[in-house]
Amino acid sequence: MPQDHVHKRNADETLLTSWQRTGTDSFLIKARWPRAHSFYSTEEDVDPLLFSETVRQCLPMLSHAAYDVPLGHHLLWETYDFSLAAGRADDPAAHPGTARRELLLLADCTDVTRRGTRASAVTLHIRALHGDVLIGSAVTRFTIQTPSVYRRLRAEYADIARAVGRAPAPPAALPAHEAGRPGPDDVVLSPTQVAGRHLLRVDTGHPVLFDHPVDHVPGMLLLDAARQAAHAASRPRTVRTTGMTTRFHRYVEFDAPCWIDTEADPADPDHLLVTARQYERPCFTASVALGPAAEAMIPCGARGAS
Repeated sequence: MPQDHVHKRNADETLLTSWQRTGTDSFLIKARWPRAHSFYSTEEDVDPLLFSETVRQCLPMLSHAAYDVPLGHHLLWETYDFSLAAGRADDPAAHPGTARRELLLLADCTDVTRRGTRASAVTLHIRALHGDVLIGSAVTRFTIQTPSVYRRLRAEYADIARAVGRAPAPPAALPAHEAGRPGPDDVVLSPTQVAGRHLLRVDTGHPVLFDHPVDHVPGMLLLDAARQAAHAASRPRTVRTTGMTTRFHRYVEFDAPCWIDTEADPADPDHLLVTARQYERPCFTASVALGPAAEAMIPCGARGAS
């Protein structure tokens, strides 16, 4: 799979391998997960971030390959909901390691709107299987903007170098074990004196979250912030994220503090509600479903291994 089709500069971060159309708006997509990775867990359970990045790569790939969207157009995440299937302890599909690297993604696109021949908005439904075992499903809605429209939308923030240049040095990291990470480099939260509140920690030099320069905080970083915040709020229990219902309301910019607040979800007592706020406005919300885990999900392998 060409890495520009999944919006990745580093070819080693490209997870999709091939695709084929099975209907007007239906597709089979194959993916390969690494045996070891610096950022994603590949040993215990299914890493929700690795699963989510696999789904995310389907958005630009299908846009460019199947819906006539030129390279250089911008994809804007509106919603992303996913659920990981509960695996049995004796089921090799429940453990990504060596036994499970090849995935089959069953993709259906609905509510496709177009400008001329190209798609301008799509709802994507994904079911991910290893063999005949379902490991997770997702539904996401995204829109697509031309470069000129995106520049008008982003105004002064459209200049990537200027936007990144406004980012302060990353603040001190939350202790890694509280965030469910093996070390501070991958922690995206900073502690505060307020219970249930963290400061978003943005390291624009992170080789995976910032594979290429962008003018705003990436959606994958916000997903990890929600996961880490829910993990921290659940201590001393050891938990794993089994699903999320997310909404992207506004861009999170580099030039101002973004606060990550965690509380019980009033709509579902079995979930935690994580809200990212900047300029006193909600930018991103995630209702996080949690399940028990024998130990925290942590990456294995040296940085950059694949």
